[in-house]
Amino acid sequence: MALNQVDIEKVKHLHTIDSAAQYLYSHFDETSKLEVALRFAIRAHEGQFRKSGEPYIIHPILVAAIVASITNDVSMAIAGLLHDVVEDTDINVEDIAENFGDDVAHLVGGLTKIDAIRDDELIPSYSDEKLIVSALSFRKMLLASITDVRVLVVKLCDRLHNILTLDALPPHKQHRIAEETLVVYSPIAHRLGISFLKNILEDTSFSYIFKDAKHHIDNYLDTNYHEIEMKLDEFKKSVSKLLIKNGFCEEDFEILSRVKHRYSIYLKMQRKGIGIDEVLDLLALRILTKDKVKCYTILGLIHLHFQPLSSRFKDYIAVPKDNGYQTIHTSVFYKTAIFEIQIRTYEMHQTAELGVAAHWKYKSGADSIKLDWLNNLGYQNESVEDFYELIKNDLYSEDISVFSPTGQAFTLPRGAVVLDYAYAVHSEVGNKADSALVNKEKTSLLTELKNGDIVKIEVADELITRCSWHDAVKTSKARTNIKHNCNARLKDIDAKSSVNIITTIMNLNHSRVEEWFDTMKCEKKHSIALDLDSLKEVIQKYIVHISSNNRFKRFLSRHRFKLKNYSYRGVSVYSNYSISDVVFDYCCHPKTGDEIMGFLEKGKAHVHHKMCESANARLLNGEKMLFVKWEKENVFNYNMIISLHSGKGTLAEFLNYLAKLSIDINSIELGKNNSESTRYCEIGFESKEGDINKLRAKIEQKVKVVHLVRTDDAYR
Repeated sequence: MALNQVDIEKVKHLHTIDSAAQYLYSHFDETSKLEVALRFAIRAHEGQFRKSGEPYIIHPILVAAIVASITNDVSMAIAGLLHDVVEDTDINVEDIAENFGDDVAHLVGGLTKIDAIRDDELIPSYSDEKLIVSALSFRKMLLASITDVRVLVVKLCDRLHNILTLDALPPHKQHRIAEETLVVYSPIAHRLGISFLKNILEDTSFSYIFKDAKHHIDNYLDTNYHEIEMKLDEFKKSVSKLLIKNGFCEEDFEILSRVKHRYSIYLKMQRKGIGIDEVLDLLALRILTKDKVKCYTILGLIHLHFQPLSSRFKDYIAVPKDNGYQTIHTSVFYKTAIFEIQIRTYEMHQTAELGVAAHWKYKSGADSIKLDWLNNLGYQNESVEDFYELIKNDLYSEDISVFSPTGQAFTLPRGAVVLDYAYAVHSEVGNKADSALVNKEKTSLLTELKNGDIVKIEVADELITRCSWHDAVKTSKARTNIKHNCNARLKDIDAKSSVNIITTIMNLNHSRVEEWFDTMKCEKKHSIALDLDSLKEVIQKYIVHISSNNRFKRFLSRHRFKLKNYSYRGVSVYSNYSISDVVFDYCCHPKTGDEIMGFLEKGKAHVHHKMCESANARLLNGEKMLFVKWEKENVFNYNMIISLHSGKGTLAEFLNYLAKLSIDINSIELGKNNSESTRYCEIGFESKEGDINKLRAKIEQKVKVVHLVRTDDAYR
């Protein structure tokens, strides 16, 4: 099994050759070949010391131990022992081959090549330049040149030990190595499916780069430790009792509980512009069982007994990820919290933790290793996790009655949360809701309400935007207000971006551009950052405007404002500056289809999520910005059944209406449950509208919609 937190702490505190060697042999049977390699490595690195002052050989021994913890490949462990000898000593790859065979020499040669590429591609550690551009180039070169995936696995183990022992280095080197780890190595670990390595690399790097954010998250988790543990333990017991009550034996399953790892929490906060208390999947259970059928039985029991968030369901057992990952993901409400639940078999768990390395540790023979998906390792575009729009819950839901402190009754659907009540009282109360008391006990705004609860809402002075809570509330009033607030925030960001984009193109100061906007009475300023035609129209108007001013004639003769299109990594950039690349920063790393904005930095477009705090600081600071958009618009697949009145031309009229909604028809089937007055029609179609409720409302202006579902989900 992979290293756990206890092992990690142990590795950090091994400082002698004997203790390191003993730890290596605790993970790998002592063989003559490994023993010879250990003595060889000790002699090769004799007299060499790390910055901490300890013998250098301790590092390769512990790298080999980490390798041994995830694979039983002896060649890989020996390569871990010898990974630095060619780089740091007089020994060459031929010497390695002579002493340990071609396979080990091949691996060590690959590891040495990585160091050579790193020296060529990465800017020096003493440079003040931003690392991310050269790190992306290094990563691309790395994946293009390394033909044996085992080399990458050993290198990840090498980087893990380096990142665990950063305290011996000066702060600027700590920061640089941590940045390099986040940009280069943790994405590779993710792509290889080695989740335990990815999580440790990310969290440790995070603690060096974003110290204040890490402290904030740690402080929240420490402050709420007992409450979190109690919630996890209570829900764990509840699920366990449910399974046993329905025919499972204790040996049929195992339940593990966890809190989302730190860097993942931080990214979620950045991408959605939310606080840590608004992260929906902060708490999680992982249920392990013996076979696939039991996974689905467990899923059924959980969905029948706990209210699921249907938009957060993913089935990677039916449709595994490219790297072999298989697990059912779902999220459910339980009392005062939302829990993510992962359901998988024990074998799936090994693959999820160890990824590609599980092929060597748990299967025998090279023929069993199926790594065709590795041929598709491409980093021009970052990985995009599947995500789904909110879908309507068609299940019947009883109403409940809750009361204000003065005794006023409010009727809400069963499953409604405190925030639904706040909006039921008044939109302003919901928009400014900060905390709540239910039956005089302080509780979360996402607490599910019960019949007869007495609820008091405490409000803040200012509106609180909670974009990610749209899926958590039940009432249309709450959803509508949350969506409106988010749209208003995005509109404000777009308006500020528009000023920065025009300022950059025209090479003028902000005050003059703002003055122009006021003069032109530009009511849709925000659209400039969203619509290319609007941007070009404004540029043309401003050229005419400033041409009438004699002071700008010479300016116009020296500057051109024609926008050129540049395309990199799925993003289109329009600029009158030369753009050499598009860079996704690790502070938010937007996914395809997310709301994005771009900053001009040294001839490159740095793309951020619009909700990113770092990006908003740059936005308010008036930094140079670019017009950016995703190259392809998202297209969503739907299937629906409609009820049509029998009559000549009714279908043709309806299809014409769909065409006006820019809906592309893929299939039509008539004759479902026909009667004299009505006939049913099943239609498969594509639409750019991702909001299923909005789409349904538009369609129902013409016909009765019996059934409408998104088909591009886990069961596609």
